[in-house]
Amino acid sequence: MGVSLIFFSLLNVYCYLFCNFALRKDFKMDETKRILQLREELHQHNYRYYVENAPIISDQEFDFLMHELQDLEAKHPELFDPNSPTQRVGSDLNNEFETVIHSRPMLSLGNTYNREEVADFWQRVSEGLMGAPFQICCELKFDGLSISLHYEDGRLVRAVTRGDGVQGDDVTANVRTIRSIPLQLPKDGDYPRQFEIRGEVLMPWSSFDRLNAEREKAEEPLFANPRNAASGTLKSKNSSTVAQRGLDAYLYYLLGDGIPGDGHYQNLEAAARWGFQISRNMRLVDTLEGVFEYIDYWDVERKNLPVATDGVVLKVNSLAQQKSLGMTAKSPRWAIAYKFQAEQAETTLRQVVFQVGRTGAVTPVANMDPVQLAGTQVRRATLHNADVMASLDLHVGDRVLVEKGGEIIPKIVGKSPLPAPPLEECHNLAELEGLGGNEALPQRGSGEGASIPFVEFCPVCGSKLVRYEGEASYYCPNDTGCPPLILGRIEHFISRKAMNINSLGPETVDDYFRRGLIHDAADLYELTEEQLSEPLSSDNKGIRKILASIEESKRVPFERVLYAIGIRFVGEIAAKTLARYYGSMDKVAEATLDSLLQINGIGEIIAKSVISYFANPINRHFVERLREYGLQMEIGEQQKQAQSDKLEGQSIVISGVFQHHSRDEYKALIEQHGGKNVGSISAKTSFVLAGDNMGPAKLEKAQKLGIRIMSEDEFLSLIQ
Repeated sequence: MGVSLIFFSLLNVYCYLFCNFALRKDFKMDETKRILQLREELHQHNYRYYVENAPIISDQEFDFLMHELQDLEAKHPELFDPNSPTQRVGSDLNNEFETVIHSRPMLSLGNTYNREEVADFWQRVSEGLMGAPFQICCELKFDGLSISLHYEDGRLVRAVTRGDGVQGDDVTANVRTIRSIPLQLPKDGDYPRQFEIRGEVLMPWSSFDRLNAEREKAEEPLFANPRNAASGTLKSKNSSTVAQRGLDAYLYYLLGDGIPGDGHYQNLEAAARWGFQISRNMRLVDTLEGVFEYIDYWDVERKNLPVATDGVVLKVNSLAQQKSLGMTAKSPRWAIAYKFQAEQAETTLRQVVFQVGRTGAVTPVANMDPVQLAGTQVRRATLHNADVMASLDLHVGDRVLVEKGGEIIPKIVGKSPLPAPPLEECHNLAELEGLGGNEALPQRGSGEGASIPFVEFCPVCGSKLVRYEGEASYYCPNDTGCPPLILGRIEHFISRKAMNINSLGPETVDDYFRRGLIHDAADLYELTEEQLSEPLSSDNKGIRKILASIEESKRVPFERVLYAIGIRFVGEIAAKTLARYYGSMDKVAEATLDSLLQINGIGEIIAKSVISYFANPINRHFVERLREYGLQMEIGEQQKQAQSDKLEGQSIVISGVFQHHSRDEYKALIEQHGGKNVGSISAKTSFVLAGDNMGPAKLEKAQKLGIRIMSEDEFLSLIQ
């Protein structure tokens, strides 16, 4: 009896555990299924809200579904998916941008501003196609940042900026926060397994106005225009910042082996069915008159669009005809961009202030009565430099004409022919932001009296301004004591072609400078993790990356250190020339004017600037501190041994995408062995170092002139 009781008790426990395990397993399966269902539903609602502008549920219902998905994903971290709708909020972790080579170069378009050149383009296409009929797809030219999106099996896998057209930055984490870009396409779509779609990331006017209002309230520098705001946002190292700023995207070109058909317009229609935001304002035309009708309509109607546009793009519709027409070295022959004429408005000049940039250039800026221009309210306009300002002969109270050059930067182009109204009492307009500094001139009444003069002294530090030979601008020469110039020198020091401290950016440098952590670039090498840690943060991963990048910069070769220290007029090429001629920082510092002028490529302006730099005790102390921190102050033995004269006297053109080394590395190798890098092919070119996807125009010209085309392997064998 006792044994039977024990047996049945054990059996009950076993049944309970088995049933509970089964229920838990079924429950987990149900939750997994629900997660997948919610993701699909929310992707669809995102598309309907942000692309079609036709939501079918309320914001409250959408938030409810999103919260349910967030809770379920928190319970099941093993089901994490970077393309989940919950990931659109971004992350506060620092993103380091990896450089990616484009599978197909992203070429820029040729621009035109007049109808005659549009007609010429039409004629060239007709002749190139030998009179065959063709259609032109007319599209709006959105003013944003070019982006390339790569999809595999309907999922976004990579987003890359245009960069230099050959390679760009991987900004996938940031692009995932843009709600009009689909992360997962419908499973029943007829899209290829792999494809690329290109477009423009931009900031709508509403997001731009909201962002600038927030920055003005926080006393932060304002963005000049939506394009700058979009560009700065997309390159932010925190994807959570990107998510908050309300970027948008329009896609305009589909590429891949399995795309639907030969028609560009028809392919974009298919992309729209798959869930991409394609402009509904495209139009197919088969006459030049149709092109002009499209241009005339949007020259007026664009002012009512929610985003910035600066022209129209005209593309041959047939992909086969595009291939037949081919490319030039820089742009396709089958497309052209027509830029709209800048819109003008009239307003009253109230004040002129002077801003000091980070190169030391002093720029006059006009403060005016607010005026609506190209879709935004304009209060400030550049006057460029002293010569432009003098030619305008401005007085406070003048009625002036303002336009946006290329629809971007407001500028005063002249005075209004109308008489100036009485100048009422003028309240001081908001000063320009940041460390640039301003000097406001006294108000002068009704546009009469003496012309507004250009300042003689730096409005930030009071130094006497200088104007260098051949320069249009006046400069503050106090590069060791004027805050904007100090920041400019630090940003130059950390740049890619200098010390390449790629974990730092201008915003971080500004922050360290304002907090008193750095006063010049040498202070970077004294930073510690304790100094940089945020009081409420326990994750110092980003800080450790910054410090590691600073430490790694100590390996940068001497020629780049010489470029990084910021001798005025000593650019990248001049720094290489000086480094290889003298071999060490000490010898450069001791160089005489006669010695410097004997060097090929070093003129009097550069020579005097080098002498002036090292004559300043502050600069000498700065260089000595860099030496103490371990930076390279002379050419290394390996570099000395690697030098040769095997390419002496040869002019070499580089073209294409390479496998073994980057283009910059090949340029360095050419100079290291006595050769000269040139940008274009001529009869004097010795040979072309060619990689994959060599520019067709360069190839054609090289063949026509009988110039040798050398492969990577042949070149490396030549220099051993």
